[in-house]
Amino acid sequence: MHELSVASAVVEKVLEFVSAHSVKKVLAVRLAIGELSHIEAEQLRFCYVAITEQTPIQDSALEIETVEAVVNCERCRYRGRPKYWDDALSVGPIPTMECPNCGGAVEIAEGNDCAIKSIRFAVEDDGLAIPAA
Repeated sequence: MHELSVASAVVEKVLEFVSAHSVKKVLAVRLAIGELSHIEAEQLRFCYVAITEQTPIQDSALEIETVEAVVNCERCRYRGRPKYWDDALSVGPIPTMECPNCGGAVEIAEGNDCAIKSIRFAVEDDGLAIPAA
């Protein structure tokens, strides 16, 4: 389960931000997770909640935005959504990494990353929230 290592890395970066900016309380952390990153959102949320206990991040919301996959084909210059194998015996469709246009091999252009997009936090005890990018 690599969600635990992803959650740990996110929490570490957020705690560094909290320490550097004298943040009183983190209200929400928004992540952009690529469709091809193989990160399960609910498992990530579970890990996040577990490892943020007794930290300034405790009780913060973990907001997850999915980034769609985009691939490039060198052969025909296709750029767009990958071809999917819908008949697979799995929970969802599996990308084939085959160009939907010409059948050639494609390279991932977008959708395999995980990034912190923003941190919403309170700077004072009165609950004032200032978005941070």
